[in-house]
Amino acid sequence: MKMIRSMVLVSSDPVSMERGGQSVFDTLQSEIRRFGIQDEISVTQVGDVGRHDALPAVIVYPEAIVYGPVLPENVAFLVEEHLYKGRIADNLQATKKELTGKIAWLNARKGTMPAEQRIVLQRAGIIDPTNIEDYILSEGYQAIGKALADMTPKDVMDELKNSGLRGRGGAGFPTGLKWTFVADAKGDKKYVICNADESEPGTFKDRLILEGDPHSIIEAMMIAAYAVGADEGYLYIRGEYALAQERVKIAITQAHEIGLLGEHIFGSDFSFDVHIHGGAGAYICGEETALLESIEGRRGEPRARPPYPTTSGLWGKPTLINNVETLANVPAIIRNGAEWFKGFGTPSSPGTKVYTILGNVNVTGLIEVPMGITLREVISIYAKGMKNDATFKMAQTGGSSGSIVPASLQDTPMDFDSFQKAGVALGSGALLICDDNNCVVDLAKVLQNFFRKESCSKCNPCRIGNERAFSILENISQGTGTMQDLKDLMLISENLKELSNCGLGQTAGTPVHDILTHFRAEVEAHIKLKVCPAGVCPMSGIRL
Repeated sequence: MKMIRSMVLVSSDPVSMERGGQSVFDTLQSEIRRFGIQDEISVTQVGDVGRHDALPAVIVYPEAIVYGPVLPENVAFLVEEHLYKGRIADNLQATKKELTGKIAWLNARKGTMPAEQRIVLQRAGIIDPTNIEDYILSEGYQAIGKALADMTPKDVMDELKNSGLRGRGGAGFPTGLKWTFVADAKGDKKYVICNADESEPGTFKDRLILEGDPHSIIEAMMIAAYAVGADEGYLYIRGEYALAQERVKIAITQAHEIGLLGEHIFGSDFSFDVHIHGGAGAYICGEETALLESIEGRRGEPRARPPYPTTSGLWGKPTLINNVETLANVPAIIRNGAEWFKGFGTPSSPGTKVYTILGNVNVTGLIEVPMGITLREVISIYAKGMKNDATFKMAQTGGSSGSIVPASLQDTPMDFDSFQKAGVALGSGALLICDDNNCVVDLAKVLQNFFRKESCSKCNPCRIGNERAFSILENISQGTGTMQDLKDLMLISENLKELSNCGLGQTAGTPVHDILTHFRAEVEAHIKLKVCPAGVCPMSGIRL
């Protein structure tokens, strides 16, 4: 399969469509096929191109060249001149003017195509994960060697803080700052834990890292332990990840055999050892304090906070907890430096992000791309477009507890700050892409059913709130809902966020909140008109 080298956006706002925008779009696709470059060019429609003086408009990316107004009879020349011969079609170019509006991000990215840039997955699928020599020959264990030989613990933490690395588990908390909290905590014993209890539906990135590059996580935990003053670590791996557990065990054994784990590593005063703890299928154990309870042999239920794990964690000792993807960045940062890492992504969210792509797209799977990529780019370039040329409706960005992102936000850079400003969250990196054949009520009902079954039931807001939300959504899907139900759903989602004991309960109401915010009219159609616009809910088998 050839690499996509250009993305073409065609305006599809009402003015453009009135002036022949659909014909321009259809002719573009036909001409691209005629020249045999359909595997290299992605064509998609965009509602607002930020230019209203040149409609219908055609924008060729990454050059960010704006053509317009473009008539159907101009398309053949445009395709031959620019997309086939690589020359700007000057006579069709719109007057020089900065892009404004919803795709201003094109100018910021001008001249760059968001190719996969691997930091976390640089060795996955390339080296033999069961052979420590392969890892060592691929710059493995150089970072811990550099840290022990040339850096103090403070130097390591400063490098990490300067890199701007933020937690990849969903919260986006500055990693170096968390390490500092543990390093500054008083205690005669400290622990480092890797949270690999990847139970979020649709997420499998951590599994690929552990299966394809287990030594990178061991090395990262060693660096973390050296920085914060720990000498013992735990890898808490989801119970269903049998292959990941097996490969981590092999890696630990091999590291012991050549003296990379144990006492006085590299002849230094630093000693460290790692244990594996397998989960038992409880979604709640992905929450860090429930994970601690599980390791200690108790039922996995969240602890009250404060105190936080950084000061009172495993067996009451200061404990550093990071997820797999976060730790996988650490060796490369120490080896290459903070400035190198900041060369990827955006200023506020440096580095790359690993995403799993699922749903109504032509190509599903896993990618690692720079922070700041957009949903439109992910769908068009990596997922090869929507399946059956359907219309993109929404995406969920972080598993069951992730935000519901409408099509109107598909040009928002996917980084922590940009998404936060837009009122959504990046989440763990599971992208569920939905077309307009999906019903928002049905989606919300499925998600609430998951949460009512997976709630640990320790606190009332989560135990009762998720059950009640599911019941209301069930009624709405059956055509027996009321407008008061929408007020109740919004109140439940707010109560879950404000009153639940842990982060999982606090985010359980996020999908319902986002659906009522962005798709309220569709939910109201179930109540007022007794129809399901997508033709999914039981009340109607006919799509509006």
